[in-house]
Amino acid sequence: MIASGIRNWRGSGVGLIFWGFVLIAALSIAVVSPASAQLKVDGNSDPVTVEADNGIEWVSDQKMYIARGNAKATRGEISVAGETLTALYRETEASETEIYRLEALGSVIIASPERTAYGDRAVYDLDQAVAVVLGKSPRMVTAEQTITASESLEYWEKRRIAVARGDAVASQGDREIRADALTAFFEPKRDGTLEVVRMDAVGGVVITTPREVARGDEGVYNVRKGIATLSGDVKITRGETQLNGSLAEVNFNTGISRLLSSDTSKSGKRVRGLFTPKKKSKRE
Repeated sequence: MIASGIRNWRGSGVGLIFWGFVLIAALSIAVVSPASAQLKVDGNSDPVTVEADNGIEWVSDQKMYIARGNAKATRGEISVAGETLTALYRETEASETEIYRLEALGSVIIASPERTAYGDRAVYDLDQAVAVVLGKSPRMVTAEQTITASESLEYWEKRRIAVARGDAVASQGDREIRADALTAFFEPKRDGTLEVVRMDAVGGVVITTPREVARGDEGVYNVRKGIATLSGDVKITRGETQLNGSLAEVNFNTGISRLLSSDTSKSGKRVRGLFTPKKKSKRE
């Protein structure tokens, strides 16, 4: 897997580039100067403009271009900023230059109209259209959700999914979903922009609302309906009241959580509730 291979590069200072560059299939260097460069796409497509305060270096023996000092790459509405940007290239059979990996390092910000990602370093593999953001606390912000992780954030352009690994958290207003790993699925809206429509949570799932806390082994959150379904060892706690079972539904829109019936003949578990009555005062 590309993601596991990327994690092995952490010690080498590999950085990142993110969304939008999946369309860059065959780039050629058009202009190289101490402060800027343009990477042209096939045909009449918009070029990628790279700028840096401390110039751009061409390392021909390693087949790479390095932009240093407040570096920024822009193509259309997509921009990638970092302390250092690196473009690795190869030569095709037609003796053309082709960029196959884009990297950034240090205070990385990837901005697009739909989402913005933050991290310390990451890498984007153009062949597989996979980007991985690394660092102390990689973060992705959309119009509705904020997704954070402690290990990595991945974005798979062709599959339209984002994966947060390690103490992953997705928050929206007063609701929060926490798990070992979260997978967000994007779909286009009528105007063509992408939105998160579903989240899958695996491992130590905790859903928090102003009214209760729900826990389970796995969960699926339907963003459009505002309903999360938990399975496994499920516990719903509201104050001193607790419900236990193997399947539960949390409705963020209504604030109602309920345990659902399951095949007890297979699970061997039944729905159970613990209701603690309010203690009477001495005057009562």
